[in-house]
Parts: sequence; structure tokens; C-alpha cells
Amino acid sequence: MNRITLSPRLRTTPFHESTVAAGATDISIYNKMVLPLSFGDLEAEYDRLINGVAIWDVAVERQVQISGPDAHEAAQYFTSRDISNIVEGQGKYVAMCDHDGNILNDPVLMKLSGNRYWFSIADNDMILWCKGIAAEKGWDVEVTEPDVSPLAIQGPKAEDLAADLFGEHVREIKLFRFIETDLDGIPLVLCRSGWSKQGGFELFLQDGSRGNELWDKVVAAGEKYDIGPGAPNHIERVESGLLSYGGDHTPDSNPFEVGMGRYVDTDTDVDYIGKAALQKVVADGGPRRLFVGLNVEGELTEAWPLPERTPVFQNGEQVGTLAAIVHSHRLGRTIGLAQVDRAVVEANETVEVQTPDGNKSATIQELPFL
Repeated sequence: MNRITLSPRLRTTPFHESTVAAGATDISIYNKMVLPLSFGDLEAEYDRLINGVAIWDVAVERQVQISGPDAHEAAQYFTSRDISNIVEGQGKYVAMCDHDGNILNDPVLMKLSGNRYWFSIADNDMILWCKGIAAEKGWDVEVTEPDVSPLAIQGPKAEDLAADLFGEHVREIKLFRFIETDLDGIPLVLCRSGWSKQGGFELFLQDGSRGNELWDKVVAAGEKYDIGPGAPNHIERVESGLLSYGGDHTPDSNPFEVGMGRYVDTDTDVDYIGKAALQKVVADGGPRRLFVGLNVEGELTEAWPLPERTPVFQNGEQVGTLAAIVHSHRLGRTIGLAQVDRAVVEANETVEVQTPDGNKSATIQELPFL
């Protein structure tokens, strides 16, 4: 049996006791924290997400807070998207790149009251990146990790549950918009967001001592909708073509190569890290690889994510990497996500992939599958 020993360097979330009580069976490590992956019934967890409502502990989705007089200038410099028109209560999906244009993170950037910005980050030490650059630039800002822990409700019944908890007005909140509010005195930011395409909200808890209390309140209100625990769902995210930062690409990938081109502004006056490199990609005709879907022959027996990226071949030559492969319940076939050489994609040619069940042929298609 494999065991993970907890320590101060490996934090649990404010909802940890609740997830254990709910029967968490599998965990992973994300942002040096414990992320519940399953509660013992992947089929039921998928069904809740697609047809009902699920509650997810996603407190591993840490926030990097930029605050102070120069907060907007700093947030823009970290972001390869023009955010000059962002307003309080609005979030934007953005790419954070290094000076060579390689993607470092794909957070949602949120503009809060009090001249504060949150980068709601994927798995990477972005707070160290932001602290170092802010110091070098001499900006009048504080870069901190606030006491903020997201709890997600996802699925087609999530909006009804949110309305029961907070009032009918939350139905008017648009995607990536949010309000600063509370639930029976528990301070929160309520955002229409979440790592699925099934709709829902994230409750950004702002007092880590009240995590289990918040969990219990949401579960109690959700009983009428048969709420149950789950986690960011591997099958649904492949069906939806959602990027998994650090898993779906190689370290030298730029945003254009991971399907984020529409969130990158190269023809703009604002300055940001990696701008010159990304402008060169555009000037040179675009990315050399593309993030695509694969329709893979045969059935798949492995239910969990691949332990590592595996090669995509054509005529014996490697032309890409396979990042994820699943059996899609809704499509009734095996599908995958891959980065493949642009020339191969544009020629719409058949490729071969290494899967847990051996080599299989695959056809390429645009994302999302659904």
C-alpha cells in the first residue's frame, strides 16, 4: 500500500475533515496540498456532475494576491492578455508566461475591491515569480497568499443550489463574474466559475477556520438536489477540452500551443512578460504544435489519468505527445488530448498513440468533443 504522510510542508485544506468523513478514497498533491480525487465511485461522481450537482474541495486552487497602488500595473505585466478594461467583480482567464513566451500558468485573474487582484492559479509556485519580479520592478505592491480556499459546486443543478443559499440574484451573475458576500456570517467571494463545462460556482472561503462549517451548510442545502462529493472530473474535462496546466503540454509550450490563443493579445500597447516572444510566434506564421482531440480506436480499460505524457507517432516518427485518454460515457468511444505538430493536424492525417492497452490508431479533431 502506498501512503502519504502529512506534514507542515504538505498542507490539508479547510475542508479536509469533511472530505474524509464523506469517504474520500484517492488523493493527489497539488500546490503542495492534498487534493481529493475520488470518493470510491467514479461513475456516480461523473453522473452527479453531468446530471445533478457535486461539491468539490478545490482549495488547492491557491490565490496570489497583488495589492497596493501599483497593483494594476503589476497584474497587467504578469498577464499576456490586455486587462485595461477589467472592472471590480470581473474575472478573466489569462496566461502567465516567462520571457521566452512559455506558459507558466493559466489562472483566472479576479479584480476585487480595495485595489486587489487575485490570480487563482494552477499547480505552480507563481507567488515566488510574482514576488521576485515585483521587487525587481520596484512596484508599490504587496504580493501575498491570502486566507482564501475555494469550494466548488458544479453541475446543472448548481445554480438552483446557489440561489437557495444566496438568493435569486445570483442567477444574474455571468461567467467569471463574482460578488463579495457571506453565508450566515462566513465571508466569501461567490464566482460563477469552476473546472468543468457543466456550469456552477466557486465559493472562495475567506476564513479557513470555517471550512467544515461551510461544507456542512452547502451539503444540507443541497440534499434536495441529491448533492454528493466529487472532484475535478478527468473524463468530463477531456470531453470538454479543458487544459490541465502542467499535464497537457511540454515545458516549452506557448499559449498558442495549448489552445489559449484567443486569450493572448499581441497587437496591443500594454506591456507584459513574454510579449516580444509571442509577437514573434505570430509573425513567424503561428505555433508549430496544436492542442487537439484524438478519437482512438478500441476500448480503454484504464480509468485514471496517464502517469506521464506518451508519444504520438506517424510513420514511425514522433509528431506529438498524448496527455490524456479516457472512455467517454456520453460519446461512447475512446478519446484523448494531445499536442501534435501543426502540419500533421492541418493535413488531417491518422496517427498512432501509445495507450495503457498498447498502440492504437487515432484520428484528429478540433476541441471540444462536446
